[in-house]
Amino acid sequence: MASTRLTLIRGATILTMDAQGDLAQGDLLVSGDTIADIAPNIEVGADVQTVDASGCILIPGLVNAHMHTWQTALRGLAANWTLLEYFQKMHAGLATVFTPDDLHIATRVGALNQLNCGTTTLVDWCHNNPTPAHNDAAIDGLLQSGLRAAFFHGTPKPDPKPGERPFWEVPHPRAEVQRLLKAHQGQPLLSIHAAVLGPHYSTLDVALHDFQMAKDLGLIASLHQGGGPARTPDGWEQLEAAGLLGPQVNIVHGHALSDTQLKRFCDLGMSFSAAAENEMTQGHGHPITGRLRDLKRAPSLGVDLESVLSGDMLTQARVALGVQRSLDNVAYREAHGSMPPTSTITTREALSWVTVEGARMLGQLDRIGTLAVGKQADLVLIRADALNMQPVHDPVSTVVMQTSLANIDSVMVAGRWKKREGRLLEVDVPPLLSRLQASGQKITQAMGLR
Repeated sequence: MASTRLTLIRGATILTMDAQGDLAQGDLLVSGDTIADIAPNIEVGADVQTVDASGCILIPGLVNAHMHTWQTALRGLAANWTLLEYFQKMHAGLATVFTPDDLHIATRVGALNQLNCGTTTLVDWCHNNPTPAHNDAAIDGLLQSGLRAAFFHGTPKPDPKPGERPFWEVPHPRAEVQRLLKAHQGQPLLSIHAAVLGPHYSTLDVALHDFQMAKDLGLIASLHQGGGPARTPDGWEQLEAAGLLGPQVNIVHGHALSDTQLKRFCDLGMSFSAAAENEMTQGHGHPITGRLRDLKRAPSLGVDLESVLSGDMLTQARVALGVQRSLDNVAYREAHGSMPPTSTITTREALSWVTVEGARMLGQLDRIGTLAVGKQADLVLIRADALNMQPVHDPVSTVVMQTSLANIDSVMVAGRWKKREGRLLEVDVPPLLSRLQASGQKITQAMGLR
């Protein structure tokens, strides 16, 4: 029988984000796919891969809690669009010409970029999948990338053609979700969930059907809750009356929720995922981070759209932190006529949004999100001895406020290195980028864009 892989990461500053606390200098031992020990000094035998991590900061793998990875080949194309332009040009336009091959290359490259940036778990919210072949192509891209993924099966949003029901009147395809669950049962790095329309974007009958489907199948039901008028104004009340709200429901954005609704949903244990940078860019409004903090809750964070902005999750933590500090500071000055005496949010809290809270949103905090003995070995080594990082006075603040992609040295998922010394492993990137570029050109040209 083959022996268990042992990897010793020695001499790093370790930010566990767990009850154990941090180590100014310590070791972490990985056995197979699991963290076996964390201590100031770990003695092991000779049959161990030892990684010298002196000068590095070790953190849990980042969790991207919301991204439409199918848009990777359209990077930057939507950077100047408002949300209304995005709906029309992306969902009613560009999305309609995607083939399964387009979905595959976009998802694969997008997932690889997440690994490159230090994200070990990706919530792929896939809502441009008109056929089973599109779903299979996207999931295959996730599996080939080697990161931990949650595939949230959504539905396309084209303009209705004459004689067709509009998308907001079409129930989620339960049989297709069940097919995917059966096909990928037992995949250690993949889970399947439902990206539903929700009462903001669907009729009541559709919302009731979709939430009941997710509950019956034991899935997370994730939905966009944006600005503007809801298609079903009393939908949330109807869903609660039917017993369909609880910890299995994830709200993305949440700007249209009243304070009363938000408190009620927090009391019900529902989770919330913000996409701070894109929400401000496209006109959603201010992220609900502060509103959640007032209710003793915290958001997970997601990139949302690489067609608009960068896929780097530490940037998302920094933006979400900065905008909420700004809102808090302005509110204090208006109330007191002076600058606030201290910051309202710490950098450690911001780091938790892209680690702990992402794991919590997925119901996987017992497995990922922190560094602790018995958890999956999903982790990131950050070079802290670089020009842009020194000197390190507060490692947490250095990670959140100073770190760039250039500092992401090594990334491990389930005990296997996916990136080492600044390079992705076991993947030939240039041919993939050529395929991605060809896909992007084909899609934009089909819609008359350059």
